Amino acid sequence: MLKLGLIGQSIQQSRAPSLHRMLGEIYGLPLSYELHEPKDASPKAFAETLAFLRDQGYRGTNVTFPYKQIAVASAGSVNGAVDLVGSTNTLALDEMVRAFNTDYTGFIRGYRGRVGEQPAGRVLLIGAGGVGRAIAFALFELGASEVAIFDLNADSARSLADAMNTVGFNATAVDQANLADAVRSADGLVNCTPVGHYKTPGCPIPAMLIGGQRWAFDAVYTPLDTEFLVQAHRQGLSIVSGFDLFIYQGLDAFEIFTDVKVEDPAPVVQRFKQQFDISSTLID
Repeated sequence: MLKLGLIGQSIQQSRAPSLHRMLGEIYGLPLSYELHEPKDASPKAFAETLAFLRDQGYRGTNVTFPYKQIAVASAGSVNGAVDLVGSTNTLALDEMVRAFNTDYTGFIRGYRGRVGEQPAGRVLLIGAGGVGRAIAFALFELGASEVAIFDLNADSARSLADAMNTVGFNATAVDQANLADAVRSADGLVNCTPVGHYKTPGCPIPAMLIGGQRWAFDAVYTPLDTEFLVQAHRQGLSIVSGFDLFIYQGLDAFEIFTDVKVEDPAPVVQRFKQQFDISSTLID
């Protein structure tokens, strides 16, 4: 039995166990995938949970809020995406802990699956947290010429912009006074905040500003058709959904954990949508 897991806080509604168990069935790999919530958000609590998983013979674990940056310190080796982004969401547990960032690779796959090879161009990214950080760096692999970053915590936006500029990317922090101009001048709009989720409904930017851009991405995928994406679709923008990110980061993690290549993701995506009655009027 291949033992996999997820370490994070408030993860009881995660669909990651269902995805990995389904992949195990498809590829004939007996596996388990269990949720592990450390006693608090501290590095010590994370390290204790990770040590427990290793003692129990786990082959790998995903990592989510609030441990994605904390987890890097536990790794004996990191791949290029982790080194670039400074956070990890996927740990392979072999003789040493190996860290990967499949938010980074999963977003790239999701973007190309929906938008193709069209460069990302000038992008406004809203939300400078863990997922936003991975996507900010991934945007430059997709041909972003500039990323403007807005966050309600201005220090977070500035910190991310500084980190990106340090490695040679063109990034700026945007304040509330300049947000509308940043929306209007963008080719792509990216929401990496919780705004739009069932529990926090709404649109992360004024809906009237959406229009004239080329594409939009929303990290929220419950619901799939967020107010943000509905308005973007209405204005003719190409859509990349949070479900795209969820699926592709999960497939990338599964391949790391198992060394099994998912050659054709389309049947997997369709089966998962049917099994859990997931539908969208925008991207199906």
